[in-house]
Amino acid sequence: MKAVIQRVKQAAVRIGEKQIAGISQGAVILAGVQKGDTETTARALADKIYHLRIFDDPDGKMNCPIAEIGGSFLVISQFTLLGDCRKGRRPSFTESEEPAKARAVYEAFIAALKGCGVSVSEGAFQETMLVEIHNDGPVTFVIEARNGSIL
Repeated sequence: MKAVIQRVKQAAVRIGEKQIAGISQGAVILAGVQKGDTETTARALADKIYHLRIFDDPDGKMNCPIAEIGGSFLVISQFTLLGDCRKGRRPSFTESEEPAKARAVYEAFIAALKGCGVSVSEGAFQETMLVEIHNDGPVTFVIEARNGSIL
């Protein structure tokens, strides 16, 4: 799996004119499922993200995980994170997992985050969405996990 984590002041997801999810302070997680990813990989990535100390403490240092600031996660499925742009001009998505398997791993990822006790909102799997992100900082991280290990 590959995830892009963006610390936000607020974020929202719309399909057409309808807002389907939104959060205030917290993090947006754009998540892509790669061929061979498993629920074990999803749980390892969720645990890593949940414990990341990317929020400011009272001294302004990135020293707090999401639970300490009372924040929320907004998770968006994004297979394009796995696009390979090395050859030609059109990205290749051969490393993205097929939709049915990807959905199961994506849902395991969300369940693992919820199991940590944090509020989790989500976009719609395999839908075209408008994602509004108010990046705080800006602070953005990319994390990859394979076979249950963080790379």
